[in-house]
Amino acid sequence: MAIDLNLVGQKLPPTTFEYTDRDVILYALGVGAGTDELQYVYENGLKVIPTFGVVPAFPALGGIVSLGNINPMMLLHGEQRVEVRKPFPIAAKVTTVGTISAIYDKGRGALVVIDAETSDEAGEVLCVNTFGAFVRGEGGFGGDRGPSGPRNVVPERAPDEVVEMQTLPQQAAIYRLSGDRNPLHIDPNFAKMAGFDKPILHGLCTFGHVARAVIQKYCGGDPDKLRGLETRFSGVVFPGEKIITEMWKESGSQIILRAKTERGEAVLSNAAATIAA
Repeated sequence: MAIDLNLVGQKLPPTTFEYTDRDVILYALGVGAGTDELQYVYENGLKVIPTFGVVPAFPALGGIVSLGNINPMMLLHGEQRVEVRKPFPIAAKVTTVGTISAIYDKGRGALVVIDAETSDEAGEVLCVNTFGAFVRGEGGFGGDRGPSGPRNVVPERAPDEVVEMQTLPQQAAIYRLSGDRNPLHIDPNFAKMAGFDKPILHGLCTFGHVARAVIQKYCGGDPDKLRGLETRFSGVVFPGEKIITEMWKESGSQIILRAKTERGEAVLSNAAATIAA
């Protein structure tokens, strides 16, 4: 079934998410934080990792399945961007409104772009997520291919900083408790049907690991100084592997990033972080 281009501009049903410090800590554990980063896992002085903003907004990605009559087995989460407008409190009730902002023809599939604003009860926007969902088999309709050419190109020099983070064998089992219950990340039989030898780590889990690496090296350990993070998901991490984040500081506020595993496979590419200058 051809994707409906009239979906562009359509808003997804708003979703409400009420969370406590328990959810904040669980997310931090899910993206690899531990007792060496007490500010993320201990309620005394607790801070929220900014990429926690993907949690209340995540239903917007699944929302296009029902709205666009899309087969979920054909949907791949290809790109992610989060812009932090205001630090998340350690407990709150927030509402997310998603809008389908574009549908691009990528030949083998269609790229559906969803912008999702998450606001607090006072109506202040805490963050804006942009999800890029690649729908296999829905391309070739003659539409706009969208922005072309490389972005966030890695400089031709050695990284300025490198951070290695070991994931746990149970990392995906922990991360999924923050809302993404896709069986691809825990069920070996489902993973095999999807073409993998075993379950893979959530891309957004890797996203959170990389955010921690940037905060460590360029924000003086202060998560409130991370203002944005964007990436393309270009490979997979298997739970128990090491995530190696390479970073290049290109200006006072921009860090170019690349993440890979010890196998050498790039898992996040075309990536950049924005920090407080």
